[in-house]
Amino acid sequence: MNVFLIGSGGREHALAWKLAASPLLKKLYAAPGNPGIAAHAELVALDIDDHDAVAAFCRNRRIDLVVVGPEAPLVAGLADTLRAAGIAVFGPSAAAAQLEGSKGFTKDLCDRHAIPTAAYRRFNNAPKAKAYLREKGAPIVIKADGLAAGKGVTVAMTLAEALEAVDACFEGAFGAAGAELVIEDFLEGEEASFFCLCDGTTALPFGTAQDHKRVGEGDTGPNTGGMGAYSPAAVMTPDLVEATMRTIIEPTMRGLAEAGTPFSGVLYAGLMLTRDGPKLIEYNVRFGDPECQVLLMRLEDDLLVLLKAAADGQLAPMSARWRDEAALTVVMAARGYPGTPEKGSQIAGLEAAAGEGVEIFHAGTAQVDGGLVAAGGRVLNVTALGASVAEARERAYAAVDRIDWPGGFCRRDIGWRAIARETHDG
Repeated sequence: MNVFLIGSGGREHALAWKLAASPLLKKLYAAPGNPGIAAHAELVALDIDDHDAVAAFCRNRRIDLVVVGPEAPLVAGLADTLRAAGIAVFGPSAAAAQLEGSKGFTKDLCDRHAIPTAAYRRFNNAPKAKAYLREKGAPIVIKADGLAAGKGVTVAMTLAEALEAVDACFEGAFGAAGAELVIEDFLEGEEASFFCLCDGTTALPFGTAQDHKRVGEGDTGPNTGGMGAYSPAAVMTPDLVEATMRTIIEPTMRGLAEAGTPFSGVLYAGLMLTRDGPKLIEYNVRFGDPECQVLLMRLEDDLLVLLKAAADGQLAPMSARWRDEAALTVVMAARGYPGTPEKGSQIAGLEAAAGEGVEIFHAGTAQVDGGLVAAGGRVLNVTALGASVAEARERAYAAVDRIDWPGGFCRRDIGWRAIARETHDG
């Protein structure tokens, strides 16, 4: 098969790496790609926002499957354009992608189908939102309705912080994404990420992970796109997986199908494991980044076969098999992230750092004058397998320490919850 991968981050490098391992792959193209993806795919100079140009490229190169990595092209309707042109695509329609494109859309869907989630209200102006906050008090959660690159959520522990978050939203801190907001009750519990491959009717469970959102050790400091992750998440027991499928995933799939917008692609449920069972925090309509990296390190099956089956509505007979090992990834970020990252610093030593059971995925890198430099906030994902989360972490940090990049930093406590649990249970 000829496959075209859309995206340029660490998630897409992991997808390219895994797709390249498929015996069914004839040729892999990617746009815009990055230096890591270039090792597995031919990079194409194509404006991925020009959906007709993407469709024309696919026709010219006889592309058998398009895999869309990031959320923005999905919300913008790239999958619709491709399907209308008769091109198989892994990723939801614009209508179904509203699950990520609009927090309010998802909360309303949960309300209609009795899907467990935090109680909420939607607002399109500051005075009413603030009056509601004063009535409810803190802790409370304020979310920009639209796509804000993982940064539009404030978990406010004080009323002052909550009021400030409302002002930030309506004063344009998140651009058009903050024109409306959702205020929801604060949920107590542990978070976990749960993934399913979907073909419109069937949802195939596709692994669990736990992400580390805050920039600082001990989960301190501002939220980021994710500073590291591990899989599997031991906290997601078989009983919790079953409850999540029954009470959250299946009603979502049914609800969207009934509305005439069946969901095809990857459904990523961010869960809060409360005393009352799993509750939905939010949906994403693509693989998590960096969760994708740890999932694909553990996947035994041919990813291309699974993604094509999802695109073709043929998932029902499929299963996904996983290695027994744990996988852990450490995000190396450029100094200044999640504020303004310092770009252009030199990176060396990647060849020495990678090895058996260790992969280094490029997120925000560029080639300049034959050398590798930082070109984004999150720059590298150092990913390792191990018999336990503790062993995977040891290998990942050993690799981090072999990378020569004075302009970068990382958290040193990725996997701490899982390791505490392993120590306690062991």
